[in-house]
Amino acid sequence: MIKVFVEAYRGYANYLWQEITHPSWDNYFYWLIGVSLFFFLLEILKPWRKDQPILRKDFWLDLFYVFFNFFLFSLIIYHAASDVVVHFFEGAINRLFSIRLSELNPMYSWPLWAILLVGFVVRDFVQWWTHRLLHRVSWLWEFHKVHHSVEQMGFAAHLRYHWMETIVYRTIEYLPLALLGIGLHDFFIIHIFTLAVGHFNHSNITVSPYVSGGVIGGLVGLLIACSVADIAIVHSPSLIKQLAIVTSAAGIGSLVLGPWMRVLFNSPEMHLYHHAHALPESHRYGVNFGLTLAIWDYIWGTAHLPEQSGNVRLGFEGLEEFPTTFTRQITHGFTPQSGPE
Repeated sequence: MIKVFVEAYRGYANYLWQEITHPSWDNYFYWLIGVSLFFFLLEILKPWRKDQPILRKDFWLDLFYVFFNFFLFSLIIYHAASDVVVHFFEGAINRLFSIRLSELNPMYSWPLWAILLVGFVVRDFVQWWTHRLLHRVSWLWEFHKVHHSVEQMGFAAHLRYHWMETIVYRTIEYLPLALLGIGLHDFFIIHIFTLAVGHFNHSNITVSPYVSGGVIGGLVGLLIACSVADIAIVHSPSLIKQLAIVTSAAGIGSLVLGPWMRVLFNSPEMHLYHHAHALPESHRYGVNFGLTLAIWDYIWGTAHLPEQSGNVRLGFEGLEEFPTTFTRQITHGFTPQSGPE
């Protein structure tokens, strides 16, 4: 186990260095920068809450969280620790039942696009229930308060969260995704897609659902056109073919998703009310729990969007006493605290 741990650290450190020094179309580091700059530019050009400063309260803190939670935390502990856990878990299953998880995969012969689609929906569904647990269980809520301590919403608030959330989400996700052949680590295309939607949901922008549908379609088209995530749909496409794929995907996304966008997918309007200081009496543990998809909230009756002005006080009871520095926030939650009563 120690060898697995050390090798995981060394391997991820080398991987991170390669990401930074070798830009490419399937590079997480530069996709993170590109997606972040895209939504930051939209916030500057067409802000929803026009009286909110461009460099809003805690902007730099949130920007640090973006890189910490997307890269540095993995380098420090998560990637190495997760490799040890997976190695132990899969070894135990093999010894006890003489089977490998991959052998139970019902989608073994499915095309990659179908595996990606099912993996995305299953992952989002599991995350929706996990998100509800973070609000319902008092000790988990203490960790989740870091994310809800945002007082002015912007794209970078997406990744302001306690590092324990990564452990909670990935632990609960692991088994159902492993049984489907997805594994602990996300496919590139799923990860970048959910990153973009998460940034969008937290951005200080509001757009027509037809436009947001087109943007999502365009992002999917861009990923396909660049042949990322080992999707070999187009072999060495020319620039014209790449543009045609992106344009077609954007048009299809607008036409198909537009009428249903705010029911199927989360949005800045819905997610702002998830962060609202005042919650409906009938939902004192929260509303609008969807990370990427909103459909789960409509199915289970937790959807809430009374108006769309954007003028909503954010936070929670006792926010004034909550830690405001990075070091105090990432150590918060390890002593008994009261829940969101």
